[in-house]
Amino acid sequence: MNFDQFQEKIGVSFKNHHLLRKAFTHSSYVNEHRYNELEDNERLEFLGDAVLELAVSQYLFRKFPKMSEGELTKFRASIVCEPSLVHFAEELEFNELVLLGKGEEMTGGRTRPALLADAFEAFIGALYLDQDFDAVLQFLETFVFPSIKPGAFSHAMDYKSLLQEVVQQEKDGQIEYAIVEEKGPAHNREFVANVYIQKNIFGSGSGRTKKEAEQHAAKKALEKLKIKHH
Repeated sequence: MNFDQFQEKIGVSFKNHHLLRKAFTHSSYVNEHRYNELEDNERLEFLGDAVLELAVSQYLFRKFPKMSEGELTKFRASIVCEPSLVHFAEELEFNELVLLGKGEEMTGGRTRPALLADAFEAFIGALYLDQDFDAVLQFLETFVFPSIKPGAFSHAMDYKSLLQEVVQQEKDGQIEYAIVEEKGPAHNREFVANVYIQKNIFGSGSGRTKKEAEQHAAKKALEKLKIKHH
């Protein structure tokens, strides 16, 4: 897919094609083509991050009038976080457009999550500069907003906080976490955590860090509690 096909696909026509190309230019590409005086997408990413946050905030504010400030903040964070942005970038095949240096290309940079999330933010920044905030909203209404439903971005959820809320409502229970196992060499550790509610084990999870293992255990406990509800 080239830049013309991409614009056709998303139904957007850039006035400044240089700006669109810059949104997809990784610093590794610039370093290898110094004689061209190219610029990478990092400044556009900075701008896009803020534009995206405002657009999503505005959408959530209108769409969910009953949500508290705290809930809106959590929800927004789950939408503008890296895994969500990577998902949107993959859906639109951003990886085919990114301009990478040879070294970055050879080490699999094209599929690196952080790189795709950055490109998505940079593209939003470029679209805002090339046109206006309304053009950004239109793009998001087509490709991002339809997938925004409570729970849709649960990969970014804080399961421990969620479990705390559920347990406080259901049972005045004490929640405790314990790391029950550590596996693997120091550089590649894996932790296993159990979560106990009123001394009973409700879930077990593993992860690269203790925090991650506890989050996975909390997720398992939530699944178990939900099954009991239905």
